[in-house]
Amino acid sequence: MRRGLTLVALAALPVAVLAVFFVLPVSGMLARGFVVDGVVDPGAVLEVLGRERVHRVLWFTVWSATVATALSVLLGLPAAFALHRLDFPLRRVVRAALLVPFVLPTVVVGIGFRQLLGEAGPLAFLGLDGSPVAIVAGLVFFNVAVVIRGVGAAWESLDPRPGEAAAALGASPLQVLRTVTLPALRPAIVSSASVVFLFCATAFGVVLTLGGLRYSSVETEIYLLTTNLLDLQAAAALSILQLVAVTALLLVAARLRAVPDPTLARVVPRPRRPRRGDLPQLGATALLLVVVAAPVAVLVSGSLRVDDAWSLGNYRALRTPGEGGALLVPVTDALLTSLRTAVDATWMSLTLGLLVAVVVTRGSRGRAERRVRAALDGFFMLPLGVSAVTLGFGFLITLDSPPLDLRDSPLLVPVAQALVALPLVVRTIAPVLGGVDDRQRQAAASLGAGAWRTVLTVDLPVVWRPLLAAAGFAFAVSLGEFGATSFLAREESPTLPVVIYRLIGSPGAMNYGMALAASVVLAAATAGVMLAVERLRVPSLGAL
Repeated sequence: MRRGLTLVALAALPVAVLAVFFVLPVSGMLARGFVVDGVVDPGAVLEVLGRERVHRVLWFTVWSATVATALSVLLGLPAAFALHRLDFPLRRVVRAALLVPFVLPTVVVGIGFRQLLGEAGPLAFLGLDGSPVAIVAGLVFFNVAVVIRGVGAAWESLDPRPGEAAAALGASPLQVLRTVTLPALRPAIVSSASVVFLFCATAFGVVLTLGGLRYSSVETEIYLLTTNLLDLQAAAALSILQLVAVTALLLVAARLRAVPDPTLARVVPRPRRPRRGDLPQLGATALLLVVVAAPVAVLVSGSLRVDDAWSLGNYRALRTPGEGGALLVPVTDALLTSLRTAVDATWMSLTLGLLVAVVVTRGSRGRAERRVRAALDGFFMLPLGVSAVTLGFGFLITLDSPPLDLRDSPLLVPVAQALVALPLVVRTIAPVLGGVDDRQRQAAASLGAGAWRTVLTVDLPVVWRPLLAAAGFAFAVSLGEFGATSFLAREESPTLPVVIYRLIGSPGAMNYGMALAASVVLAAATAGVMLAVERLRVPSLGAL
């Protein structure tokens, strides 16, 4: 009875928050799609899905995500080996630099590629500006870090003895890779690829910035139907389709993540010095670093140019609302709003995430308790199955009437961002808490330690670094979140990503220069946070 009451007490707050700020908005969105004039009409959803433009949007979403996933895996595998199995100077710096794109705001990535491929960009001669190739390149830039981290962590823990035995029997390095290494890494590769496909299929800022109205994914189509066409029923129908597809992908990814790997070493092998045969992997990693750095370098260079001269004018203009009153508030005010919002979203996601991690990792004494904890684990991961745009849309149409009229609440945006970061926080903390031997807690209790003393002496020394890493990750994700915030941010208190998107859509060279400068500031802030987090070396950081 005591264990049951403790479980209920720990789970009560997260369950209540998700019920109000996730289940209710998603249910309202589903109802908006299926209910027409107070009557349930499934045909309304079928009518939307039968439109020719919707077919084009679906096809573009599927093929662009597929191509971007394949390229991310091909580019990420050599870098995963080099950064996790080899020891060379500045290895940690390179690894952190290749991780940064994943947490860069998507709108910043889009602007960086526009600068690189646009009329005045160094690669303008390729004629790729506004093309599907540019969108795929942006998706690969954004998601190759998922492959590097997911496959690299598995590769780092791989037992080297089977490969060494095969080499001793005369197998070439290519044969060892094909017959020993890749089969052992297959669960990690497939799991990472499924997660990359999920992120590519639900990409928002990259597609919106690079594709505009010509090339639209399901995610951006929901946004355009809501904000430009005011067709909320069609947007709800697409959200339903996306919800089903994303949930199916998450189930597949979870199943693949649970596949045991019999080749893991009992003791993680130390990285070795590079050999001559490692030159291709090192070269591919160096090339990838250049590819990742190019959009960022062009973005920084463009932000420092005013009237074809080097200047800090774009940065000084951030204290203004832009040319022609493009904004209601100066960009610096939006930066402060983003920082305050990120702080609120971080403590919210950490509080909820820590409670959830404790609930799902404590040992179960019986089948019923184990089933309850497994059900709660699945329930708390539900926000990962809904895109940020769908979540923001659900907030917009459900939290607008008493007793839950929260449209003017300053906490609405932080709550949405906290829900976006929550699954990542849980997946960072839970593996660490789950690895603590419960017998240590029992031993502390038998020696007279109370519940809080046990937490301080057993759990805290193990979990404090993952907690800091999860906080940094949540802060960076919140700082650059654009999907849900684009629906919820108020005109008088926008966040920095929203301001950047408004500036690039406003006429005037000054507005565009300000957008570049603001993008650099936002990118520097998120990159700085992630570089600090990488020094904590938490393997489970951001795991899905």
